[in-house]
Amino acid sequence: MKTKICRKALRGYLKETIYFTLCCLFLSLRTVCASDEALNLQDLIDESLKSNHEILVSESSVAVSGYKIPQVKSLPDPLFTFGYQNDGFGQYTYGKSDQAWWMFSASQMFPFPGKLSLKGEVAAQEAESLKSSYREIKLMTIEKVKELYYDLFLAYKDIDLIRDRTILFSRIEDAAVARYSSGMGVQEEVLMAQTEKYMLLEKEEMLKQKIQSLESMLNSTIGRDITSPLGRPVEPGRTELSLSMEELLKRHVEHSPFVKEKERMVAAAEAKVKIAEKEYYPDFTLNAGYFKRGGEFEDMWSFTTTINIPIFYRTKQRQGVLEAQALLTAAEHELQGAKIMISSTIRDNYTMTKTADSLMGLYKDGLIPKTYQDFESALAGYVTGKVEAITVISRLKALLEYETSYWGQFVEREKAIAKLESITGGMDLQLRGE
Repeated sequence: MKTKICRKALRGYLKETIYFTLCCLFLSLRTVCASDEALNLQDLIDESLKSNHEILVSESSVAVSGYKIPQVKSLPDPLFTFGYQNDGFGQYTYGKSDQAWWMFSASQMFPFPGKLSLKGEVAAQEAESLKSSYREIKLMTIEKVKELYYDLFLAYKDIDLIRDRTILFSRIEDAAVARYSSGMGVQEEVLMAQTEKYMLLEKEEMLKQKIQSLESMLNSTIGRDITSPLGRPVEPGRTELSLSMEELLKRHVEHSPFVKEKERMVAAAEAKVKIAEKEYYPDFTLNAGYFKRGGEFEDMWSFTTTINIPIFYRTKQRQGVLEAQALLTAAEHELQGAKIMISSTIRDNYTMTKTADSLMGLYKDGLIPKTYQDFESALAGYVTGKVEAITVISRLKALLEYETSYWGQFVEREKAIAKLESITGGMDLQLRGE
């Protein structure tokens, strides 16, 4: 009776093993087909800088701001007036009356000295702010490409770890079947090992779905169609951070495009205050006219000057100055807030980098090799009946968790450095790959 049960269990085990093997083979073939070409990070960055739509829009905005500067510094368009004046309604009196003439006049408005130059200064500062924003968008795009690339690499790496550790689960399963066949174990232990294998298969499929999502986001960031094929990311080298936190905090004030953008906005706001103060002074409009009279009547000419009188300064000019001063205060607070925010971000990411370094060393040099030894020891004990199956499975699950955590920390460290590089000015941050 016992022999029949064992044979039945072995047949079931073989069916399950064949099914599992075919599933793994199918998924492996899918991965190979989708990843037959290596994906290089620098190539993606170069392409994104040329094709990312947000970068292209920002580039156009910079060009627009440059065209605006000469416009605001130019004088208003001159006015030309022409017409005819007749003496009476009964007949055309040109040349017959001294009150009939054709008239021609031209006028030009001249702002009070200093107004146009200040308007040009505001436009120039706003243009510089847009240039800083353009650089910031480029750095943020590079950062996003790196983050998605690292996440995509991690997803592929996790799949590799799952497949490698599936082999170890198969060893547990083989040991469970052998113990059950010899009467030393129970069928539940075989089912337990098989269940763990299928759970890994489920996790692998979820990771494949994640890969598709990451590829869509990466294609979108680069500027491609979201369905464009991508290969498998090349394993990135470990990036060494050569600056201390104090050096990073000092450098971001000098090189961060986000800070530079806010500084330009403060400068533009200061110029706007000066423009508002200039509005207390009048503008001048010069007008020259020529009046042609026919017959024996002599032609005439005129020259006039018009000046606007800011008598409503309490409700207009003074309020304009107060408005400009309020905008300046807001711009100054935005600048200080940006510096504080970036300083906080630098501290967080620098700390994350150092923490990841410590954890990676702990996983690589301590937990992973020790847990693997514990697993081998537990598996040997399970074969001889000294250790329970749940203990062996727990050790193997812990090993897989530590390995995935190691690569997870590696990716988080690289993403933190990418963030530091972005907010402190890109290539001005002295980074070197190892």
